Amino acid sequence: MLPEHEIVRPKDIGLDIEVDENGTTFEENAKIKAKAFAEASGMVTLADDSGLEVDCLNGEPGIFSARYCPKPGADDADRRKYLLENIRKSGAERPWKARFVCEIAVVFPGENRTIMSRGLCEGEIIPEERGTSGFGYDPVFYKPELGVTLAELTEEGKNALSHRGNAIRKLAPLLREL
Repeated sequence: MLPEHEIVRPKDIGLDIEVDENGTTFEENAKIKAKAFAEASGMVTLADDSGLEVDCLNGEPGIFSARYCPKPGADDADRRKYLLENIRKSGAERPWKARFVCEIAVVFPGENRTIMSRGLCEGEIIPEERGTSGFGYDPVFYKPELGVTLAELTEEGKNALSHRGNAIRKLAPLLREL
């Protein structure tokens, strides 16, 4: 059983800082964010970096998933459209294998200690959008074993298999050991 701890968000403690995610991997960016917030708050801090990797695009959009479309002010629909255009241009045949990746870093202020956890959600990209739940690339991210996109799942269903959910489930026993 874990001792009782209060989980707070930066805004709960009046912390509003911008962090330059200048790493080259999900792991580096998660560490950068966690370290910055741990130093600013003096508290143990959890941060993640997540995104989509598509095999036929050599791992793109990767760490640039949220900024993938060059259109100024691009929204999720623009990013999905741009992703599908790039996949079609690649000439790759379906299935278009992909995965969501989440790296979580837990940083302990004043210590040289970081705990990492990685979660994946494997699937494929489909050429048509399906579903209205979720966000980002969920409407084109298909789980063949379930026959649905992530946007067709309930929040509970998505959390049961998502990259973030998998990373958190791996992290829990590591934190219990502390």
